[in-house]
Amino acid sequence: MKADGLAAGKGVVICQSLKEAKNELFEMLDGKKFGKASLQVVIEEFLHGIELSVFALTDGKNYIILPNAKDYKRIGEGDTGPNTGGMGSVSPVPFADAEFMHKVEERIIKPTIFGIQQEQIDYCGFVFFGLMNCQGNPFVIEYNVRLGDPETEAIIPRIKNDLLDVFEKTIQGNIKNVQLDIYSECAVAVMLVSGGYPGKYNKGKIITGLNKIADCEVFHAGTKLNEIGEPITNGGRVVAITGLGNSLEQAMQKAYAAAGVVEFDGKNYRGDIGRDLLSYQTESKP
Repeated sequence: MKADGLAAGKGVVICQSLKEAKNELFEMLDGKKFGKASLQVVIEEFLHGIELSVFALTDGKNYIILPNAKDYKRIGEGDTGPNTGGMGSVSPVPFADAEFMHKVEERIIKPTIFGIQQEQIDYCGFVFFGLMNCQGNPFVIEYNVRLGDPETEAIIPRIKNDLLDVFEKTIQGNIKNVQLDIYSECAVAVMLVSGGYPGKYNKGKIITGLNKIADCEVFHAGTKLNEIGEPITNGGRVVAITGLGNSLEQAMQKAYAAAGVVEFDGKNYRGDIGRDLLSYQTESKP
């Protein structure tokens, strides 16, 4: 079930039984669980599989495919607890090998771009494909016209190109002349969140250790500076820390080592980002 409105990435409920579905529908419609966003609810078929995100950049006619990623939406390890705006991500996705990505392009990306043209939609920008891998076949869960968060924190560090040049060519309708160059390294992004998130949480907690991180990228999300210039928390998701490595294990080690250096009162993060993918083996890294 999905709230048919903006709900900060938290408006999706996966129901395991008809009773649970009825209760959730009542909470969303009558109880206004997600406020105005759930005044109307979309009910979809449950797909059993593993999710991933695929991104394309289009000038309206042609497109390029960006690195794929897998994000982790639930607050608790082992994908437990309520949905959040995202607790971390991994790129590339090991099971999204060349064969799988060929299916994605032929069955989903090409028809989507063709449909944009057929509908005479003047669109230039990102297309986000939220997919489910069901026994080796991709199914669309959702579309967005943006990049994803926290997937962006894992895919952008893997792109060698000057993004400004890529965007300029896209705007000019020359995306067919763009050759995307991707680092082979794996990226793991770990989100540090405020205690209590995605429920109620406190702001204004002093953040320390950011200046000690040398070999990871730090992306600020819910932060600001206090009156004496110290970084403090200012949101539920505080910072994302991205580690790059020659293997998934190495990238995980770097990201978690850096996550342990950063401190603030109530700090919380998932300790299993990427762990479920360690059993997959692949020769290609799309």
